[in-house]
Amino acid sequence: MGCVSSKKKLSKSDLEFLEENTEFTKDQIIEWYEGFILDCPNGELTKKKFIQVYRQFFPNGQAEAFCTHIFRTFDADNSGKIDFKEFLMAINITAKGNPEKKLKWAFKMYDIDSNGSIDRQEMLKIIESIYDLLGAGGSQNASNGMNPSRDPDDTPETRTSQIFAVMDEDKNGVITEEEFIRGCMSDRVLYQMLTADTGDPDR
Repeated sequence: MGCVSSKKKLSKSDLEFLEENTEFTKDQIIEWYEGFILDCPNGELTKKKFIQVYRQFFPNGQAEAFCTHIFRTFDADNSGKIDFKEFLMAINITAKGNPEKKLKWAFKMYDIDSNGSIDRQEMLKIIESIYDLLGAGGSQNASNGMNPSRDPDDTPETRTSQIFAVMDEDKNGVITEEEFIRGCMSDRVLYQMLTADTGDPDR
């Protein structure tokens, strides 16, 4: 741990920004930073490293596709790398954010082409990547309403159709951010599934 002092320091402006814009304390931010800089001495997290870390949490599945979507959402400036500020802002939303903030972040992940709405192909791609991530074991997915191994009719395609039946209120073939948030807030299983959260959106 003694080598931390010789590595990149967290700038005062970044520290102040994160104190103002996250729910982490100054000490927590510094602790997160020290861990981040140990793993990423140059201050940037590559997609390859991100996938390596994420894969540890889902040893039975294929993490690459889902991680690519998450990485794209974390990488706010589209640089192909995640700096500490981007990393902690995303962690703050996914770990500490209120339900609406989590849903706004999740919507950005599903809206692959960033045009402000989710079409069926975009939804299908993310759902397929979640099924790949969960693998065939089914143990991790029971908590969020997904269990592709148990029911042969439960495929990404059928799941996508079910989601659109609930969320696409005006039946125009796309889901807006407002429809996405309303649909998740009114359906606990959808909320858990689409945000990978085991809590209740009312909490």
